Amino acid sequence: MGDKAKNPCVSICKLKDDVCIGCGRSREEMKSWKKMKNKERKAVNALATERLKALGKARKKGR
Repeated sequence: MGDKAKNPCVSICKLKDDVCIGCGRSREEMKSWKKMKNKERKAVNALATERLKALGKARKKGR
């Protein structure tokens, strides 16, 4: 069955372009988290990780 997907929330809930700068999830993904199946949560976590990487690169370029 696999490992249970962990909630990526780090209690920094600030949105930039509809993406949380703390966890990388979209507003809709945050709202839907409790209703998602484990497979969906793992997919969201993968997307969130990529978004956070992109946000980090964007911040560094902006300095």
